[in-house]
Amino acid sequence: MTRRTVRPVPPNWFAVVMGTSIVATSTHSLPWQLPGLGALAWTAWAAAGLALAVAVIATVRHVLSDRGAVRAYLLDGTVAPFYGALSMGLLAYGAATLLVAGPTLGASAIAIDAVLWTVGTMVGLATAVGVPVLHFTRHETAADSASGAWLMPVVPPMVSAATGALLLPSLDGAAAQTLSLACYAMVGAAGLASLALLPQIWSRLAHHKLGAAAAVPTLWIVLGPLGQSVTAIGLLADHAGPALGIEPEVLRVGAVLVGVPVLGFALLWLAIAGVLTARTARSGLPFSLAWWAFTFPVGTCVTGASSLAAHTDSSALAAIAVGLFALLLGGWVVAARGTVRDLVARRAQPAVSARLSRATQPGPRYTNAV
Repeated sequence: MTRRTVRPVPPNWFAVVMGTSIVATSTHSLPWQLPGLGALAWTAWAAAGLALAVAVIATVRHVLSDRGAVRAYLLDGTVAPFYGALSMGLLAYGAATLLVAGPTLGASAIAIDAVLWTVGTMVGLATAVGVPVLHFTRHETAADSASGAWLMPVVPPMVSAATGALLLPSLDGAAAQTLSLACYAMVGAAGLASLALLPQIWSRLAHHKLGAAAAVPTLWIVLGPLGQSVTAIGLLADHAGPALGIEPEVLRVGAVLVGVPVLGFALLWLAIAGVLTARTARSGLPFSLAWWAFTFPVGTCVTGASSLAAHTDSSALAAIAVGLFALLLGGWVVAARGTVRDLVARRAQPAVSARLSRATQPGPRYTNAV
């Protein structure tokens, strides 16, 4: 009998779901609604749903075929951080379902989002604690290893805060208050953890330079906690006031005072990451799933800028949101084309046996993270 074979499915494949879902969400949130955006939002939402279904099925099949895969992933310091992508993929698609399909699906969209938010948040909190613990105790870490990928496990609570705010209109009383407080707490948890990591990334670049070309796209991940924090505090300002007994206008003022400076740094980092990526691309930028960092992190800046534009009625911020949205679409095309080409190339290669001994096929065989 022929031994069953599978192809490795590391958790960073859920970045495809993240990057496609944020296109749908960003399209919905833009301050200037142009013809065709509705169709684009629905198309992106459907594509993200297909990507999520494929990723979940392939992951389950892979894990059932190789019971040691999850352990190998978690003990691999280059792969473990990308379990954050699993959490954020669920959260991002749930939010896209609520915003894009909500008017059509009604209560069903709320139920779908609530389930995905609950599961995604549980996974995200587990990664936010578990992966750093492994990083501190088990992973081998060199002096020049800090990268944007280190942010992946600690950002999910920030995404939970932003997407949880969208569920607040469906709740009232103690439930709404509890969720509001939890969302603000998760903003703090992910925000402060990100602040602890950002100086390490900057220091690594200053002292050890860019490093491997394949890892350069991970610099774009830095935009994720920045844009998502602006989005989260903006959405909470819109929806958390009644539950907390605070005037919404007070929360909106706070969201603007915090959000504008953070967005300013995000734009600064975007310029730096763009220059470094272009510089690297001239000499060759090999494909990896890290290319999907050109999508979700940029999309969080779109939603953050859109929220600020709505709170300030600023045409300049609206223009920034639209410009970032154009960059998001370009990044999605680049990442999607690279992924399709890579999949076609991989289909020409023999599948890896799920039963191969890790003595001959070590943990990193699962990676396509950087």
